[in-house]
Amino acid sequence: MGDAGKELVDGGDQICNVKSKDQTWIPKIIKKRVCTTFVEDSSSNGARCQCGGARDAHGSVALGDYFSTAIVNHWDSGQHSSEYPTDAFGELQFAGASKRLSYFLRLSWDTPPATVYKLMTAHWGLPIPNLVVSIVGGEGKTKVKTWVREVIRQGLVKASQSTGAWIMTPGLREGVGRCVGEAVRDHATAASSVSLNKVVALGIASWGLVHNREQLVNPQGSFPAKYHGQNMSSDTCCLDINYQAFLLVDDGSVGLRPETGFRAKLEDHISHQLTGGTSGIDIPVLCMLISGEASMLERVELSLKTSMPWLVLAGSGGLADFLSDVLENLSSSQIGQSSGDGDGEAGPSIDLKDKVAERVRRHFPSEAEADKLVERALSIYQHRDLITIYHGEQDSPNEFDTLLLKSLVGASRHRVSEEDSPYNDELKLAVTWNRVGFAKSELFNGDIHWKHKDLEDSMTDALINDKPQFVRLFAENGLNILEYLTYGRLESLYRSVAEGTVLYQLLQRQLAERRGTAAESNVQYSPSKVAKKKKKSGPEEITLFEVAELLELLMGDICQPFYYDALGLEQTSVKSRAFRRASKLLQGDCLYRGMRCLFPWASLFIWAVLQNRSEMATFFWEMAGESVLSALGGCKILRELCKLETETEAKLSTKELAQRFENLAHDVFGSCYRSNESRSFTLLIRKSPFWGGTTCLQMGMGADARLFFSHDGVQALLSQIWWGDMKRNTEVWKLVFTFFCPVLCYTNFISFRKQQKDEEEEEEEEVEPNDDGLGKDSDSLYGNTVFSFADINHMEVESPRPNTRTAGIKGRLHSHRPPKRPYVVSRWRQFWFAPVTTFLGNVLMYFLFLLLFAYVLLVDFKPSPASGLAVSEYVLYFWVFTFVCEEIRQTFFLGSISYRQRIRVYIQDVWNKFDLTAITLFIIGVICRMFKQSYGFGRDVLCVGYMVFTLRLLHIFAIHKQLGPKIIIVGKMMKDVFFFFFFMMVWLIAYGVANQALLYSYDPNLDRIFRRVFYRPYLHIFGQIPVEEMDVKKSWEMDCTHNMTLIQNGEEPCRTVSNNWLVVILLVIYLLVTNILLINLLIAMFSYTFNKVQAHSDIYWKFQRYNLIVQYHSLPSLAPPFIILSHINIFIKRAIRKVPSFKILHFVLQLRGKAANRLMTWENIQKEDFLSAQNKLQRNCDSERLKRMSVKVDDVLKNVTESRGFDHRLRVLENEMEYCSHALSWIVDTMAQGSTFKPSRPPPAIRHPRLPVPSDSALVMPLSGLV
Repeated sequence: MGDAGKELVDGGDQICNVKSKDQTWIPKIIKKRVCTTFVEDSSSNGARCQCGGARDAHGSVALGDYFSTAIVNHWDSGQHSSEYPTDAFGELQFAGASKRLSYFLRLSWDTPPATVYKLMTAHWGLPIPNLVVSIVGGEGKTKVKTWVREVIRQGLVKASQSTGAWIMTPGLREGVGRCVGEAVRDHATAASSVSLNKVVALGIASWGLVHNREQLVNPQGSFPAKYHGQNMSSDTCCLDINYQAFLLVDDGSVGLRPETGFRAKLEDHISHQLTGGTSGIDIPVLCMLISGEASMLERVELSLKTSMPWLVLAGSGGLADFLSDVLENLSSSQIGQSSGDGDGEAGPSIDLKDKVAERVRRHFPSEAEADKLVERALSIYQHRDLITIYHGEQDSPNEFDTLLLKSLVGASRHRVSEEDSPYNDELKLAVTWNRVGFAKSELFNGDIHWKHKDLEDSMTDALINDKPQFVRLFAENGLNILEYLTYGRLESLYRSVAEGTVLYQLLQRQLAERRGTAAESNVQYSPSKVAKKKKKSGPEEITLFEVAELLELLMGDICQPFYYDALGLEQTSVKSRAFRRASKLLQGDCLYRGMRCLFPWASLFIWAVLQNRSEMATFFWEMAGESVLSALGGCKILRELCKLETETEAKLSTKELAQRFENLAHDVFGSCYRSNESRSFTLLIRKSPFWGGTTCLQMGMGADARLFFSHDGVQALLSQIWWGDMKRNTEVWKLVFTFFCPVLCYTNFISFRKQQKDEEEEEEEEVEPNDDGLGKDSDSLYGNTVFSFADINHMEVESPRPNTRTAGIKGRLHSHRPPKRPYVVSRWRQFWFAPVTTFLGNVLMYFLFLLLFAYVLLVDFKPSPASGLAVSEYVLYFWVFTFVCEEIRQTFFLGSISYRQRIRVYIQDVWNKFDLTAITLFIIGVICRMFKQSYGFGRDVLCVGYMVFTLRLLHIFAIHKQLGPKIIIVGKMMKDVFFFFFFMMVWLIAYGVANQALLYSYDPNLDRIFRRVFYRPYLHIFGQIPVEEMDVKKSWEMDCTHNMTLIQNGEEPCRTVSNNWLVVILLVIYLLVTNILLINLLIAMFSYTFNKVQAHSDIYWKFQRYNLIVQYHSLPSLAPPFIILSHINIFIKRAIRKVPSFKILHFVLQLRGKAANRLMTWENIQKEDFLSAQNKLQRNCDSERLKRMSVKVDDVLKNVTESRGFDHRLRVLENEMEYCSHALSWIVDTMAQGSTFKPSRPPPAIRHPRLPVPSDSALVMPLSGLV
């Protein structure tokens, strides 16, 4: 069995691959015990063996060995039993219970515990425990006390469920074992089905004590074994239904308890195994004593010698009361005398032995071997630091989990090595149990100096297992996040993602894509090495490159790829090239994994957001910089994940967290805007070095953050951009009037914002530029003139060339401005280059275009004569040609992104789709118009194209506060109509086909069939009902025929008269459903959509207003058809002169050095002020006040309970003092009268001295001081 057992222990991974019912290997490894020597029990007159079995139950071999029987006086399992392959194993199903199965195994008492533990975890699939509680005592038919039941239910099982523990009991339906099973069942029922920390109830009982054990016997294994547990006898007991697994220990006896020794060895083996989490600590094992017999004292002594902690329930009776009496009421000072020399061990004093012996006689008066009990009790007393006493009748069960943790912490200090920190195991236990209160009060109270390396493993465990309170605690007590988070550790965090989540599936998809690209490329490794790499399983191969690709998938084109700098990849590289370079890099040493993460808190924030961990993501957001942008980035990621999530509950939580981050971005920016308007504007347009060079406005647009855009600060910036250098209160009619009389821009007809005084400009020019590239305080940057034409022009002329993302971030803004332009030129540009001017110019010219188009279609559109087309048509074609040029500019002049990304960005805009459709229809119509054969068709296409061009006018309504939301309402109503159309088509087709078949028995004409099946029922909805045709009672003046030949030739068929009554009924039903039911349904859908949008019309309008401003900010100032001049200018600057465009980078500002640091510091201060205000409001809310009041009331009740204990002690002392004074008074009176006189009163009754409730040291020490 040794080789087989070793194979089981070493080959645990192979066990996992064995099928559940393929357990033929178990009898080869696991054995049972059978009595092979009949040792007669003298009390049974030869009918029973000392093993407990009857004579008839023994085999011939056991009964035939008379010589051995004659010389043996005591039966021993090791000598008088033999091993055989086990015949009871498999799955167990209780009769009348659900389909839930339990595991069971009959095994010998000397089976290696390592084999059994590997079997339970690897083959049975029991989760590796974070805690093992072994309950000793409480067996038999004795009724369990009520408070013990509450401790087990409210204290033990509840604490075990939060940690993922195993609870070991005999597993029988009696005593404490039954209470544990019922508590585990109740908590499992109440707990969430997705809870990962579930309690495992493990029964370790004696095979000879199990009732109906013969039902479990099957040499081939039982799958399952039907177990009937009624009819209990006096010396056996049934297995409890609420246990997950049973280990039935066999020593060949019947009615004895051989499992005690095996259970102790199993506990010791488990205590040296590691937990299943990332903490890497030994599994904590705690023995819990409830009542118990005197014979269990040996078990307690042996466990304590191996530093096994014990928890004793005082007041539960038996051995538990004896130990609590000895440990609490004996003075530790009485062990001070040594029994030998000074070098020898200190031994107990005679007085201490007498007191222990007295307590043995009191608690166990019938025990014969009292001396052995005294020696064991004294040995246990020397290990009293490992024993914790719990007074269940006085303490609350809610504090039981804290008591368990303190017991394990006290035991861990005895096992710590000299090299390790004495508090590391305590910290790991606190993290494993998620007891942050204990960690704050005991470990982080200022008495312990924690090193950075001592917190790293616990930090990783807290991150992976979602314990944000511990993460916050470590960050506040010495953990340096810059040293902790390397790129390699960040990769390990992504590898720990749970399977089945959306994040895991997305990472695996990216990994598979990289593997496919690497396989297609020319790999330098041999085929055998490639095959070995393919065999590696999923999450351990996830790298930072997969994370970067995943973020690019979620973020889209808003920002540049993440972590490319760390991987050594170019930001603008093609995706296929990036895959190949990444595969080549990851096949090497991967030196980047040892590098520190440049933005640790932001990286952890993204990691937490991707896993939808609300509390942890919020904490990382608080710690990270760029608060507004980070909140918007989290909102964007969560809303993209919400689209991919399939589970309703997860989708709802993701949506709520996304809205929460949008609210945070809105509120924090509100604090910034109230503090400093110009700085808040800079905050919105600053490029982020971590978030891929994007800005708050771009991220908010990508995240669909309507609430954020509705903020007054964002709208103030947009209005300032919209009006340029003109004042916002300028009337529109003045702008239109200036269009036709441009000279008015030089007068006071249009008000412009005041420029800085000449003296201030001269002072600004004299100031030397700072390290951050700014000549003056950065607060003045983009202050009152943000995005005026002068600033834009300055950026276009003086800014460095944009290269890659890194080069762009490292570029600097020159502090000096270009030479001042003449007043005539500057005022001209200030007026014509403002986005509002561009917008009005495009609107006016677009109306002229529509008028010209309508004129051509209605008046001047003739077949092409020999002399050529009309002049108006040529003008129209040229005008549309300028539209085409503008669409090309919008598509291919979008910065440094790839052409594929540019096309995708262009197509995403709905209005661009309108433009593309209109231009396509126009080109098709013009081509067809040029040929006589297709002239009519071309004219029809141009008419449809005109409709699309006209509908494009809806876009200009977005600038209007009242009409803008109506565009969104129309768009949403179109979706309602689309779904309503399916309902209507069902009734329309059903009625149309039936009506046509009933009215006309034969009509093969497809044109008439289509019109009468679809078109005519559709007209019925609007009241156009041909009653004469449908009702035969009405006269119908139309020539018809019944001749099928004529009907086939196209003649009108006559109506069928016989079924006309059914046609009328169907018409009534059809009109009832469509005109009343369906139409009102459509009206209700429209009303709901309108009310939903109208309730937030201001938010919708402000959000779409941003798109309009961005579009017209990037447009050339000239409107079509004059825009061709701007296109020529752009082509010369971009293609020939290679001058980059900064106007196309909408509202982007690069800051570095001191300016960036000042801005981030200011933003963090505003965020802290906002969070402080929020915390203050939360503390003052009613729920928090009630919570604090509840804590205070609990403290008061605890103090009252303690005062009652003191009152009880005082009454005991008063009684003792009264008795002593009465006895002394009698003694004095007796001695005063002498021996010749009889005492006047009888002597006081002699009573045994009562042990005081406090310890002896509390009373003896003060008295000894007085002596």
